[in-house]
Amino acid sequence: MKYCSSCAHEVVRKIPEGEDRERDVCPSCGEIFYVNPKIIVGCIPTVGDQVLLCKRAIEPRYGKWTLPAGFMENRETTAEGAAREMWEEAEARAVDMALYRIFDVPHISQVYVFYRCEVLDGQFGAGSESLESALYSEADIPWDELAFPVVIEMLREFFEDRKTQEFPVRNSTIRYQKRRTG
Repeated sequence: MKYCSSCAHEVVRKIPEGEDRERDVCPSCGEIFYVNPKIIVGCIPTVGDQVLLCKRAIEPRYGKWTLPAGFMENRETTAEGAAREMWEEAEARAVDMALYRIFDVPHISQVYVFYRCEVLDGQFGAGSESLESALYSEADIPWDELAFPVVIEMLREFFEDRKTQEFPVRNSTIRYQKRRTG
């Protein structure tokens, strides 16, 4: 950030009084600018014993399968955002939503919040960010073509939980691991 969005004065980087980390601060009006994590919201939508997946029409991971999810918008709840993303990506309406999974991903300043849900009337399509969408039973999931490791982990947990019909809300942290070269 270069200029204050309140008064247009050039901002400085410093630790504001009472805080413990550097922020962009306007020396003219005193405005402090915070950069906070992004929240990704999504669904594990089902029709009967099948899960609805979307094939990505955007980067990252173009052409790979994933669950309908995306960035939460201002002025919506996590459940509203997850339902909106499901409509935008899979042209499906979420019903009977229940919080299921939270991932903290601090190295990229993101938090993922996922809900289990049913697809209203089993109706779905492909939104503008999806090449296609399809229903998969556990045995038919294209495991090697899934876009993100958290989707793989979440689907494996979901299918295990479904055997007992107990769906505890889990929270875990994904830590960055450097790849070894050579």
